[in-house]
Amino acid sequence: MPVTVLLVDDEPLVRAGLRAVLEAQPDIEVVGEAADGAAVIPLVRQLRPDVVAMDVRMPLLDGIEATRAVLRTVAEPPKILVVTTFEDDAYVYEALRAGADGFLLKRARPAEIVHAVRLVAEGESLLFPASVRRLAARYGDGERPARAALERARLTEREEEVLRLMARGLSNAEIAARLVVGTETVKSHVSAVLAKLGARDRTQAVIAAYESGFVAPR
Repeated sequence: MPVTVLLVDDEPLVRAGLRAVLEAQPDIEVVGEAADGAAVIPLVRQLRPDVVAMDVRMPLLDGIEATRAVLRTVAEPPKILVVTTFEDDAYVYEALRAGADGFLLKRARPAEIVHAVRLVAEGESLLFPASVRRLAARYGDGERPARAALERARLTEREEEVLRLMARGLSNAEIAARLVVGTETVKSHVSAVLAKLGARDRTQAVIAAYESGFVAPR
């Protein structure tokens, strides 16, 4: 089955460019478009896309609030890929904190766009780990609730090790090779980490690791 994508951006040229790049791939299908975040929820419910590529800045409802709304109201929400002009934008970090699964630069090359959509759809590795680390260093505030939440999670020693490797951007297969265990074992550890941290996916788990001070962002 192809990865289905909903494009949300107030610039028609951006949507047209993304559609052209993505629809050139046999395993990706663009199923719809919207010009503002306010239209996302009904389209997600109607089209059931695997991935929403969503502009972070839009006139009526921006990508941050649209992400929160989708995750709050849709029973089985899609992966959300924030589309942005600047990777060091505070809006990008807020979108990731809100639950977005990764971000895509508008100036990205076609191969990078395709890679980002596929990677986010698979959900087995972190998109642009170095950039996420820089964002955490710049905008993460090391909040006490984040530290308390990590303490309450009571991760095992192996789960802590897996979280550190996740934060470095390693995929499940790469973590398995590093720890000399099976991929299914790593998937079990990752699932346990997400459940204990109350994280939707590995992006949110890694942000929690940075903000709690468990992993140093610098």
